[in-house]
Amino acid sequence: MTELKFYQPEDLPELDYILDDIQSQYTATAKQSLERIEERNHNGDFFAYPITIFYDEKVAVFFVLDFGEEKYDLTENPDSVLLRSLSVNPDFQGKGIGKSAMIEVDHFVNEHFADCNEIVLAVNEKNTSAFQLYVKSGYEFEGKMREGRSGPQFLMFKKLQNN
Repeated sequence: MTELKFYQPEDLPELDYILDDIQSQYTATAKQSLERIEERNHNGDFFAYPITIFYDEKVAVFFVLDFGEEKYDLTENPDSVLLRSLSVNPDFQGKGIGKSAMIEVDHFVNEHFADCNEIVLAVNEKNTSAFQLYVKSGYEFEGKMREGRSGPQFLMFKKLQNN
């Protein structure tokens, strides 16, 4: 069973997993993401929320919900959130946990950020497994792209049905 929670410092030891060289091209580690959030917080930008996903009470997935200005690179919707820095612990890859977690993200956002009506993200065009995960989780791609740090990215979105 997957359970999403706001990141807590005691989660960090289990989030210190190593991504392979291919995955490292496409996403930040949890530690890198947390350092970036800390840097942004020092600049008064408190709009990014790290999230830990547990599977059977073990840390399986990490990502960030970012309500800051960078989401406007992907959407004009002020009531959207940018999902970024998603990584799945290699011990849990290939077990359907990522897909389950991505579906749970909708409920989590609705519960904690009721005004949010859309999740946006960018995925590298070469990261076909992540692209397929997002499509299977209900994200849409309408042909919009941008240049990312590791090449062209597909811009994807998912409209939320608020409770």
